[in-house]
Amino acid sequence: MDLFTPFQRTFSRRPTLHVRAPGRVNLLGEHVDYNDGMVLPVALDRAVFLAAAPTEDQVVSLQALDLGKAVSFRIEQVEDKVDVDGLPLPDWARYPAGVAWALQEAGLEVIGAQVAYSSTVPIGAGLSSSAAVEVAFAGLWRAMGGWSVDNLHIARLCQRAENHYVGVACGLMDQFASACGVVGHALYFDTRSLEWQPLPLPTGAVIVIADSGVRRSLTTSAYNQRRQACEQAVELLHQHRPEMRALRDISPPEFAAYSAFLPPEIARRAEHVVREIARVESAVAALQRQDAQIFGALMYAGHASLRDFYEVSIPEIDLLVDITRELPGCYGARLTGAGFGGCTVNLVEEGHAEAFIQALGETYQQRAGRQAQVYLCHASSGVEVKPALT
Repeated sequence: MDLFTPFQRTFSRRPTLHVRAPGRVNLLGEHVDYNDGMVLPVALDRAVFLAAAPTEDQVVSLQALDLGKAVSFRIEQVEDKVDVDGLPLPDWARYPAGVAWALQEAGLEVIGAQVAYSSTVPIGAGLSSSAAVEVAFAGLWRAMGGWSVDNLHIARLCQRAENHYVGVACGLMDQFASACGVVGHALYFDTRSLEWQPLPLPTGAVIVIADSGVRRSLTTSAYNQRRQACEQAVELLHQHRPEMRALRDISPPEFAAYSAFLPPEIARRAEHVVREIARVESAVAALQRQDAQIFGALMYAGHASLRDFYEVSIPEIDLLVDITRELPGCYGARLTGAGFGGCTVNLVEEGHAEAFIQALGETYQQRAGRQAQVYLCHASSGVEVKPALT
């Protein structure tokens, strides 16, 4: 993406660094990262791009090209969440400002910068545009400051920014995938031990994203309510399983034995998490065998659970998933992201991908009366910082 011209037009100088941080799609393991579970995300070839240059005045000037908006804030005032004029920072600027706050809290140097940025990750679609912004800015300040912190640590600092500065109680998966992506691979990530390994995607299968066109805001959605339900489940189950620390610590058969002690709604939320973690373990084995058929069946099962037990799907998303069952070459489909709108992820036989994309879009428009953006994606590398090209 060419950001050189808009950067030079805005700041009357040349950028010195170019940063790319990908969005992510989660193949399996939804709403389990804040339950110490295992997840299977993929870093996408849709990303946030920054063009930047350092300054000496400890002011960060942001030009959000997609929004047509700009703001500046002082690094020493970042905790106050105000711009250089003392006005509240707009919501979109709190993601980079939160990263500056988290880095300083960790004792890392953050210097002034002029930054123009743009994204090919749809905002609010469940592909982690916010995490990509956070990781991009963390990568930028790491390069500018010359300090040595690995990508996993970068992801953890970005999660801290989103949790404690922006105010969204997200898990670590989104930032991890954006920071640590591997070309052509899904990422098996244990959110408790923080151990991870890349696993090759099934040969001959491709990822297709279908954007329902329905948007949601995490901070105003029921995301935090779902997290609280999981915490309540652990608290109640702890009376019967004192060694439990998280829902990750109870197997599906054990949960079946103890779920009667939970209120019905809490039991439904917890059952999704417990069974979803088990699905991820089965999916790892399927990837190791290169078994796209089994992997796809687990995706469909995961969607049904998100719809019926976790109750984060919506009719438009359910329709997108249902249509895929009629289309040749589709191994599996499911809601991806927090829910309440956004996208589905589809695992499709490569030879059928073009026809699948066209048919899914046309059928959705006929039945939903609205347009879906349906596109092919590839698994990409994580955050990258390079000298700016002129």
